[in-house]
Amino acid sequence: MKQVSIRPVWTIQDPSGPVLPARLIELLVHVAETGSLLQAARQLAMSYRRAWDMVREGEAQFHAPLLAMERGRGSKLTPLGARLVWADKRIHARLRPVLESLSSKLAQELGDALREAPAALRVQATHGFAIERLIERLSQDGLTLAVTYASCAAAAAALREGKCDVIGMHVPLGPMQALALPTYAPWLKGMPLTLIDVATRRQGLMVRPGNPKAVLALADLARPNVRFINRQAGSGTRLLLEGLLRAQAVPPTEIAGFEHGEYTHAAVAAYVASGMADVGFGLETPARDFKLDLVPLATERYFLLCRDQLMSTPAMQTVLSVLREPRFLKSLAVLPGYDATGAGAVMPLSRAYPGLGDGLG
Repeated sequence: MKQVSIRPVWTIQDPSGPVLPARLIELLVHVAETGSLLQAARQLAMSYRRAWDMVREGEAQFHAPLLAMERGRGSKLTPLGARLVWADKRIHARLRPVLESLSSKLAQELGDALREAPAALRVQATHGFAIERLIERLSQDGLTLAVTYASCAAAAAALREGKCDVIGMHVPLGPMQALALPTYAPWLKGMPLTLIDVATRRQGLMVRPGNPKAVLALADLARPNVRFINRQAGSGTRLLLEGLLRAQAVPPTEIAGFEHGEYTHAAVAAYVASGMADVGFGLETPARDFKLDLVPLATERYFLLCRDQLMSTPAMQTVLSVLREPRFLKSLAVLPGYDATGAGAVMPLSRAYPGLGDGLG
């Protein structure tokens, strides 16, 4: 099966004026990373003169500077340039799982047109960084996958309806587990399913470095000077947060920004890092990627589920082999907040979660 890659490209244009120079925003992103217009131009394989001309064209369109050039000290983004870079990061963070799912679907359609063999496994999974690495590794090993990122509930429904072979989902450890399981019971109960552990992962409050608003607990979210950014309604992370708030008697209506939801953990982190919110709730990995601090609040178990009869297939044996491989486990160990100690452990869903497994009818 062919691999399809889709990247978001955006630009800005006055109603009757020129379009912002192609690749200018990409150039500014590289300047932010390297601190040098010259190095950014080299990374994009363009001349310094062309890079400088692009910056000047953009500044003429905005009527404001994008870069501050200091002799001997490289290049620094102006507040406007920095805002464009943060907008680009937010766009990529929000759209990444959507575009990966669309890429997989287009690859399937292309394969059908070329009469190629169908995907060995149809996967629906809630997005996370361990499952992302697993899918990437399996694809590199030649296992053809049809991947769709969805909420835990949507993935469970797809498994029930036979629309996929394997799902990836997460359930909290500890007291919140009892609140989460009934959400998925309508789709999973009574099915003979096998659970395969992938990793545990930490979730918590993402705050800017040094935690300037001193947000240390969920009750602090209700303070009038705290701006919050949430995950979208229906996501497993949103359900977890709502359960934690109920347990601590914190009314969501008192949290400024609670109804504003982003579709990925990385988008929440980018929102906080850009200064558009003071705190968000999500995974530790993107928080660290965006140089944020994290106040840990919960640990979740991320696992795969498939029908029992699928376990003996070569495709699922490949999945198990990769999950147990030391090299792959090392790639998960570097993800902040993840622990893959039990990766590849297999058990009936009815043993892992007696309230969900076979025999519930």
